[in-house]
Amino acid sequence: QVQLMESGGGTVQAGGSLSLSCQASGVTPAKYHMAWFRQAPGKEREGVAVVSNGANRYYVDSVEGRFTISRDNNKNTLSLHANSLKPEDTAMYYCAAGRLLEINLGRWIVRPQDFEHWGQGTQVTVSS
Repeated sequence: QVQLMESGGGTVQAGGSLSLSCQASGVTPAKYHMAWFRQAPGKEREGVAVVSNGANRYYVDSVEGRFTISRDNNKNTLSLHANSLKPEDTAMYYCAAGRLLEINLGRWIVRPQDFEHWGQGTQVTVSS
């Protein structure tokens, strides 16, 4: 049984930092592309950062330079270090694993439907 368990969410003031962690079990992360998605109330789920099974990385423009995604295949963990947090980063953050990843002319196409395993999510709230 595949399980992804997120931890590390919380409330932080604007400009602060948080580190999220995702522990995977029942799956070999090295075979998957791993990602962090987020979803704010009333908005669609958005791919925030992806690390492919070849360790290439993608970031959505709004977090480029502030967030860092990393994976440890030996420990079956995925991490997201978020710095310089803004109120607009407030959302439920989800860890996801998938085998499909489309890169078209250097542009990453990150779609929730391409990721088949999901965690329950961890809330990140950034106060102004």
